[in-house]
Amino acid sequence: MSNTYCVIMAGGIGSRFWPVSTSKFPKQFHDILGTGETLLQQTFRRLNKITDPQKILVVTHKNYQKLVKKQLPGLPVENIIAEPARRNTAPCIAYSAFHIQSQDPDAVMVVAPSDHLVSNEEEFTRIAKKAVENAAQNPYLFTLGIKPHRPDTGYGYIQFVDADESHDAEIKKVKTFTEKPNEEMAQQFIDSGDFLWNSGIFIWSIPTVMKEMDLHMHDIFATFEAGRKHFGSPQEKAFVEKIYPTCQNESIDYGLMEKSTDVYVIPSEFGWSDLGTWGSLYTLSNHDEDDNVVYNDTTMTYNSNGNLIRIPKNKLAVVEGLENFIVVDEGNSLLICKREHEQLIKSFVNDIKLKHGDQHL
Repeated sequence: MSNTYCVIMAGGIGSRFWPVSTSKFPKQFHDILGTGETLLQQTFRRLNKITDPQKILVVTHKNYQKLVKKQLPGLPVENIIAEPARRNTAPCIAYSAFHIQSQDPDAVMVVAPSDHLVSNEEEFTRIAKKAVENAAQNPYLFTLGIKPHRPDTGYGYIQFVDADESHDAEIKKVKTFTEKPNEEMAQQFIDSGDFLWNSGIFIWSIPTVMKEMDLHMHDIFATFEAGRKHFGSPQEKAFVEKIYPTCQNESIDYGLMEKSTDVYVIPSEFGWSDLGTWGSLYTLSNHDEDDNVVYNDTTMTYNSNGNLIRIPKNKLAVVEGLENFIVVDEGNSLLICKREHEQLIKSFVNDIKLKHGDQHL
């Protein structure tokens, strides 16, 4: 559709991928999968199948503008929207919506994270276009839900019910959102057959999301609404730099999606992963005969299995007797951590910041 805008959220740090992902060079700017493209470049190319580059916006922290420009030379430089501070996804999406409204008040908006994996791009494109068409015709908030194939405790879950007969059979009504359940509850969700993983990909029209934000996250909405006349003008940047740091640090899931009564989901299977952790990368990567994932030819393993080992290409590493570990050597930092304890990496990063400052982060 000619009035479809896509927003790529690319401002996060990805601390669970430390030490490769750092505040200076976060994971979305890395070729984590070894495909020859960074995660951001993959996302941009994927969304190019939904709309043209002139209508793709990248929202990122002001420190990463040059990285975005370098990695996406086909993106108009004015389409790089700089956040002056990190305030989670609700302010990020509100900012994007006001910016798009100034260009096309009736636009449909697709929101996607910059660091996710989609292996079946054809199916993703089909489902995204279906959501775009429906969002243009109905005052609903759409999300894409992923059919779960394991009781993963790292994802949020969406419970759905059948929509009324006026809707396409693929489209379901959202009943509840549940944040990261424990394993037992996650298994119950899967067994019930009416739960999906929350992909964090959203589709809605500008009039719909403006109305819903005003209703459910009024404080954030009102902060941007006060400067509506500045959006699309030379004053936009100065206005946003002034008000953005005052916004609540709030996710769009909590601020809007969990509160709205008009949320619909399309159950999807397009080879999705949020690539949130080293463990998710281990699961998705090719394994050798000992179930290791090894990233270079200069790593030699003996009596070792179930490991993810990422060593610089110019370094020889010999690993013996190691089972189910993550070993990542990057720059002046080395991580050695049991795979089952990878959820601790975020707390390691916090401890490093307290003890050693930002030089390793």
